Amino acid sequence: MALKVYFDLLSQPSRAVLIFLKRTGIPHIERPVALRKGEQNSPEFTKLNPMRKVPVIVDNGFVLTESVAILKYLATKYDVPQFWYPQEILQRAKVDEYMAWQHTNVRFHAAKVFILEVLIPHMTSQPVDENKLTKALSELNGTLDMLESMFLKNQPFLCGDEITLADLLAICELMQPLGADRDILKDRPKLIAWRSRVQSALGKTFDEVHSFLYQLRNKARL
Repeated sequence: MALKVYFDLLSQPSRAVLIFLKRTGIPHIERPVALRKGEQNSPEFTKLNPMRKVPVIVDNGFVLTESVAILKYLATKYDVPQFWYPQEILQRAKVDEYMAWQHTNVRFHAAKVFILEVLIPHMTSQPVDENKLTKALSELNGTLDMLESMFLKNQPFLCGDEITLADLLAICELMQPLGADRDILKDRPKLIAWRSRVQSALGKTFDEVHSFLYQLRNKARL
């Protein structure tokens, strides 16, 4: 029985898991869950994940939630290139370090900007709270400073010379503010160059999975 993946393309970790599945060629069946329509509240999905969040995978009856756990599981179980999640202990530890750090840093701060600029105005029909947005952008800039100095440094990718799960998670999070046509890396040449390398490594799959986010960006430009 093929692995099933439940996802929403507006979900950053969903995009990371879906890109990984597509890019590595792991056979899977896609099950979209439209969060904006409340489909995560259906009895079928709630049974899979009582937290009602995506992504979720079901592999031969084995249910797994949480994107980091899912990506580690897929990279360990399936025959995929080792660079994604290196077996060498020191290299793997650096990937694990980023994945542990990102939850309350890159993920938290980039998502907050998107929530303030896109989700809250859409849900409330109220204008963006500029004071809150300014503070959120300042906090995000601090996180981007750390991303450059602590992880990227002078390497091609966050954990070394090759792309890993860390880069995949990071790029999907950092793309999210683009939904408001905000490129948060525009004044950061090192991160722009990194983003270009990641996108090149991911190929056309990157743009395919970010298509819905691009639609939001285009609407924001009108």
